[in-house]
Amino acid sequence: MDRVTHAYDGPLTVFLIGLRVHKPWKWRIVQQAGAAMPRMIVELEKNKAAAARGEEESLGYLGSRSTVHLMATTMIQWWRSTEDLYAYANAADHLHRPAWTEFYTVAKADPSAVTIWHETYSVEAHGAESIYSGPKPFGLGGLAGVLPVGRRGEAARQRMGSGLG
Repeated sequence: MDRVTHAYDGPLTVFLIGLRVHKPWKWRIVQQAGAAMPRMIVELEKNKAAAARGEEESLGYLGSRSTVHLMATTMIQWWRSTEDLYAYANAADHLHRPAWTEFYTVAKADPSAVTIWHETYSVEAHGAESIYSGPKPFGLGGLAGVLPVGRRGEAARQRMGSGLG
């Protein structure tokens, strides 16, 4: 079976964002919190496609994947830079800012109904390492395409361009 690695070459921001439901009977809060992210992803995917066609400037969003847990969900997003992520999050003309404001308004009724969390990781160029073995890559390789492992090196330290042992 061939081993491949992601083809993305450059700095990268990995953004994890999640929702954990503590009180599912607080339907209005749960629904508002859960409905916002899919709309934002549609907006980001439309921009990504339009930017690829040269019709709009890219917001820097590269793609995302979601996982669902019993009473929670986690989304992994890949961005071109932390600056792009923060610019999107704070832009009044995109969906995030109004959704966040609405969430705080609705969540005031019971702040313990849900937890929304995020973690942001800034990765320098050549600082991400990946291996995919199988018929279809996932994650960054699924978004950016793949290269044979040998093109970047057989060892993790070679693929990451560092002296890791």
